[in-house]
Amino acid sequence: MNVLILSVTLWIVQAALALAMCLCVYRMVRGPRAQDRILALDSLYVCAMLVLLSFGVRTGSTIYFEVALIIGMLGFVATVSLAKFLMRGEVIE
Repeated sequence: MNVLILSVTLWIVQAALALAMCLCVYRMVRGPRAQDRILALDSLYVCAMLVLLSFGVRTGSTIYFEVALIIGMLGFVATVSLAKFLMRGEVIE
């Protein structure tokens, strides 16, 4: 019974995260300002990281957790560099 509940819950979570990723892509394309697009990109990588984590829980493989960690680090660096570019017009001083 517990395995069934966990399996159904993970499918629901992955479907909800896929929907959230679609909405983030929509906001990236339709965003009225650059700040909205960067926020959508930030949300997109967080959703992608959570999808990989839920897939790792479902399969029991540890490689998905490592990939999610790499996505988290690269996404953070990308968000900071894009925000700095919007603030000052250059990334490297």
